[in-house]
Amino acid sequence: MSVRPRLLPWPGATGQRCYLVSDEDSEGYLSKLADEMEAVQLQMGAELIGHARLMLGDQKTDARELRYLSNRLIEALQDTLRVAESRGGRLPVPDAAESDGPAQTDEGVG
Repeated sequence: MSVRPRLLPWPGATGQRCYLVSDEDSEGYLSKLADEMEAVQLQMGAELIGHARLMLGDQKTDARELRYLSNRLIEALQDTLRVAESRGGRLPVPDAAESDGPAQTDEGVG
């Protein structure tokens, strides 16, 4: 089993965070489904940016349309932040020797 649960890209029935505890290889059905969902969410966000640029450049866009756009952009940003948090949580934790930065040498010291 993995040490840290994976934050899934969808909320629970009441909006709470959902987590998956899986094997180290993360090759199970739910892991693959979550990977696919993350890819779809990121693609939809990228496409929404294109629509937003077009709408904001159109002088005929009214306030109602801009509110709708703003709500969709908020949803896309929330999805993207959840994906980033989930992926960040799955990054390997560096050991103490790696986290101290590059080794210090006497070369170049005046």
